[in-house]
Amino acid sequence: TRPRPTTGQEALRELAAGNLRWRTYRQQHPDETHTVRQALVSGQQPFAIVLGCIDSRVPPELVFDQGLGDLMTVRSGGEVLDDAVLGSTTYGVLELGVPLIVVLGHQSCGAVKAAVHADETGEEVPASLRYLVEQIKPAIDHSQEGDARVDATIDANVKRVRSQLAAEPDLAAKVDAGELLIVGARYELTTQQVHRVG
Repeated sequence: TRPRPTTGQEALRELAAGNLRWRTYRQQHPDETHTVRQALVSGQQPFAIVLGCIDSRVPPELVFDQGLGDLMTVRSGGEVLDDAVLGSTTYGVLELGVPLIVVLGHQSCGAVKAAVHADETGEEVPASLRYLVEQIKPAIDHSQEGDARVDATIDANVKRVRSQLAAEPDLAAKVDAGELLIVGARYELTTQQVHRVG
């Protein structure tokens, strides 16, 4: 298997290199061999956790060109945190020693669009979607209008979720000890590039 990044900065560099391969159509599809699959039977050592949206156009293993055992991915509409998402994310840090969490938003996020639309129109959203919309609403950027509001809210939502994770006591202790890096990022559908947010 490939050498594993052991720090948050090393993990970020690996993700950036993988995203460059992805957007230049030079994917390696690493860590998918028979040998790797057999080695993973006895355990895992992922080097990053990606909390991303459910959008089918933004699968973290593909956009970062990573393979089996490389990433722990947690996905919810609009990267919204609830107890299950927080617990899943925290598990990777506390139990597996993962040094990096990336909150990954993306261009044209439908969950953010729904929250902005509900906020602007006052229309009732279906009960099953209400929680997502309510969690995203505090991030709505009212200084912008139209598509610019949605776009700015995507970034603001990433920053908000990143701050929520950083405020969780167990994760904050790991950050303070220099054992964990938590960053916000965004995937552009038009260019396939991931860049830092905040």
